[in-house]
Amino acid sequence: MDFRIVSLPPFRAVSSGPDPDADFGADGILGRFDTYLSAIRPTPRDSFLPRDFLFFDEERRALVWWYALIEGMDTDGRDVVEFDGGLYLTYAYRDGDEAENGRLYRAALDHISSSPMYETDIRPNHYPMGHVITPPQLIEAQGFAQMETYIPIRLRQPG
Repeated sequence: MDFRIVSLPPFRAVSSGPDPDADFGADGILGRFDTYLSAIRPTPRDSFLPRDFLFFDEERRALVWWYALIEGMDTDGRDVVEFDGGLYLTYAYRDGDEAENGRLYRAALDHISSSPMYETDIRPNHYPMGHVITPPQLIEAQGFAQMETYIPIRLRQPG
C-alpha cells in the first residue's frame, strides 16, 4: 500500500461538540451538525478540501466533527477550536467498509512504526481523523463515497 504524507495548516474550526452516542440521526449531535454543514455554501476561494474532519476524541470518549472556519462564517453559537496543524499519513477506502478501514489502519500503523523518519503524533485535539473526499453529486450518482483517513505523524524524535 502506498500512503501519502500531507501537511495540514493550523486553522480555527467550528465544532459539533462531543457525541458519545455517535448519533447521525436528525436529532443527534452529529446529525444536527451535518444539517448545519450542509447549509454552508463556501465561495470558490473557500471551497478547497478538506474543510471538515470527523474523529474520536480519546479524552471525551466521543465522536467530534470539525469544520474549518471561513472568514465571516456564522458559527450558529457553536464552540470554536484552534487546530495546530501538522503532518498526516493518509489512505482512502470505501466509506462504511470498516473491515477494509481496519486492515488499512493496521497497515498504516505498521508502516509508521517501521519508518526511520516519522512516528505517530497522537495527542489531545490531534487524533486520527476522517474526511469524505467524494463530491456530493458523485456520491449520488455512484451510490457510495470514499473516506480518507488522516493519522497524525511527526518527524522521529532522537533517542
